[in-house]
Amino acid sequence: MQVKFGRHERPLARIGGRSRASLLVALAAVLMVEHPAPSFASGDAAHGAKVYQDCMICHSLDKNEIGPKHRDVFGSKAGGVPGYDYSAALKASNIVWNETTLDKWLTDPQAFVPGTKMTFSVDDAQDRADVIAFLKEKAPSDRPSPMVGAK
Repeated sequence: MQVKFGRHERPLARIGGRSRASLLVALAAVLMVEHPAPSFASGDAAHGAKVYQDCMICHSLDKNEIGPKHRDVFGSKAGGVPGYDYSAALKASNIVWNETTLDKWLTDPQAFVPGTKMTFSVDDAQDRADVIAFLKEKAPSDRPSPMVGAK
């Protein structure tokens, strides 16, 4: 490592002829490749239907059971299914169900909305993406797509 002193007698480290700024840009690029943003385009609705069978312990597409019905959930506001008694936490959450919010919810509902009734989670990221694709397929096509990240 070569050390040079700048105008203010402050050492500027140079590594292999590159400044710190160049090194930081390169590091940021590597981190972006190593940790990309979640991709929801790769969800497989057919596999999601199979994974959803585990959800059917408490949920159904068309009627409220232990949990609320799920048909048309994608793009809807959390806590809005008529006839279901939601937790106060979920009703007050102002969440709109989209790829991002459903992924966070299915990863750890208690962490995402503390005080919610739901305790079940889906550990595998691909299974979550597949269930989300399945739920999205079961939403009305005339509903505008919710903004990703809306909460």
